[in-house]
Amino acid sequence: MADTTRCFYCREDMGGKRFVQNEGRAVCIRCHSEFCASSCVACRKPIAVDSKELSHKGRSWHESCFRCASCYKPLAKEPFNTKDQRILCGKCNSTEDAPRCHGCYKAITAGTESVEYKGNSWHNECFTCYQCKGPIGSQSFLTKGSDVYCTPCHEKKFAKQCVACKQPITSAGITYKEEPWHSHCFVCSACSKTLAGTSFYPHEGKNFCLGCFKSSVAQKCAGCHNPITGLGKAVNVVKYDGCSWHDFCFTCKRCSIGLADKSFVPQGKDVLCADCANK
Repeated sequence: MADTTRCFYCREDMGGKRFVQNEGRAVCIRCHSEFCASSCVACRKPIAVDSKELSHKGRSWHESCFRCASCYKPLAKEPFNTKDQRILCGKCNSTEDAPRCHGCYKAITAGTESVEYKGNSWHNECFTCYQCKGPIGSQSFLTKGSDVYCTPCHEKKFAKQCVACKQPITSAGITYKEEPWHSHCFVCSACSKTLAGTSFYPHEGKNFCLGCFKSSVAQKCAGCHNPITGLGKAVNVVKYDGCSWHDFCFTCKRCSIGLADKSFVPQGKDVLCADCANK
């Protein structure tokens, strides 16, 4: 500094006063702030000679104005990043680049447990059941339309109820007389053996396996004393005098000719064909 000189701009004699050199020209402090000083990007005010100036990529800040554009943390002595002309601290820069939670719309930062489904992301605690609002996290879930349900709520709300146990049918179900059953609930009324996938016999509102039907339910043939099941050759039944016969067992006592579709003559406990009765 020289003791006596004039300001390039205001021509004021600066003898004994402070001044600065700007491009080889003496400028008083006031004119320097007005005409020569850099303008702070943040506050838009001149950066005076007495202020510490920070510069980055051709732009200048007061030291106190050099802050994160998101959280306003001072960055004069901290690492920083730039994004879209904004200065960001490391944490906020990571947050801005992070995916947004589809539930709370806040950033899902690196290291945070999250769920991805159909191109969207959630914080673990934000991915919740539509019905009970409980977090699903990494558990299995089911959907209905665009809504997500935990397994218990989905079963309770949408699954069919078993006629026998009244619990939801989630797998291995059958339908009988337009009513839903668990396979393990559809059992023989006598021995409790499962009837799913097997032949069974309904009787007076109950269902029986073949063995129980023969032993406990089916009528016995008055001729051969075996159960009349209505299967195979024993499809047709003859009823006479309060008793039942397989049609092939209802025969003439003497000549054994079949009488299921013929006239016959009773003789005591037996039946005879017309020819044998006339002999």
